[in-house]
Amino acid sequence: MEEVVIIVGAGPSGLATSACLNVLSIPNIILEREDCFASLWKKRTYDRLKLHLGKQFCQLPHMAYPEGTPTFISKAGFLWYLEDYVSHFQINPRYHRFVESASYDKVDKKWHIVAKNTVSDKSEVYLGKFLVVATGENSEGLIPNISGLDSFEGEFMHCTNYKNGKRFGDKQVLVVGCGNSGMEISYDLWNHGACTSIVVRNPVHVLTKEMVLLGMSWLKYIPRKVVDYVIVSLAKLVYGNLSSYGLPRPSLGPFYLKDVTRSSPVIDVGTIEKIKEGEIQVVPAITKIEGDYIYFSNGKTSRFDAIIFATGYKSTVLHWLKGVEHLFKEDGMPKKNFPNHWMGENGLYCAGFGSRGLFGIARDAEHIANHIRDVEYASRRL
Repeated sequence: MEEVVIIVGAGPSGLATSACLNVLSIPNIILEREDCFASLWKKRTYDRLKLHLGKQFCQLPHMAYPEGTPTFISKAGFLWYLEDYVSHFQINPRYHRFVESASYDKVDKKWHIVAKNTVSDKSEVYLGKFLVVATGENSEGLIPNISGLDSFEGEFMHCTNYKNGKRFGDKQVLVVGCGNSGMEISYDLWNHGACTSIVVRNPVHVLTKEMVLLGMSWLKYIPRKVVDYVIVSLAKLVYGNLSSYGLPRPSLGPFYLKDVTRSSPVIDVGTIEKIKEGEIQVVPAITKIEGDYIYFSNGKTSRFDAIIFATGYKSTVLHWLKGVEHLFKEDGMPKKNFPNHWMGENGLYCAGFGSRGLFGIARDAEHIANHIRDVEYASRRL
């Protein structure tokens, strides 16, 4: 089957790119391994998840949220938005297509994609002038190598398998990772009666969602250094010095760190209050595990019934995409930093790899669609 544009992945990145191409009347198809679009959001996110950024930073191209939508949107609200988005732009992903390989044929000047139809168990071959990798940064949950983890006698999981804390009530639960997922899951566990501890290894900025919204709005007009100074000053006023609770603040500003290191500030949902009250315990790095006992870098040992790893994700793009050293590093992330990460060679693009959330996804999709339009227009003039 020969197509103009082949998109791999029907998450928000793939949907946004397809919509932008449809607006420009450029034929495209999406290959998706799951049985639905936005499978990460539908199947692998916890129940209480909300979008921490304001809605103006979380909408996809060519469709704003309906009038009256709250500033901060729930998981269900975002999924309803995606349903409308797919219907409005007539996006029809081909589900159950597990891409096994993709490579560029220099003779035919086309991308050669082999996908397994997991329903019929047959392989399908697709040819395309352009290939958009939209599988994103969060393809697979990452669990770190910890000495003795295989001996742990309780339950452990990545946060993609966590839904809520109902079945963890009265249990000793350790959350590893103090990003937004780790902090929110810790609060959810406490809410369900679990005795919760969270591993914090590095300094972290803690902000309210309103602070982040204010900062992101100001960045359009005010230098980042000034925005960082004001936002950190507000955080100090609201939270005080959190170092004594095991949460030291970085010396560099939150928006600087986001731009340079891709690390996001923690947007507090109530966890900090519980940490201050001693309801949620902060512990340092794990050194080893023996049975159901976990040893920490401060020399202390505690027993736990469960471990939840909120330790991030990894890209799996290099499992199937070959000969793309010009665009991706060995870890499956783009070689170039945002905002120049989205375009490779020979009609290859990537959407959703800029560590800028839905705002970055929308930007990538528009850039990719517009560039494909320009390339197509130029080729017709030759």
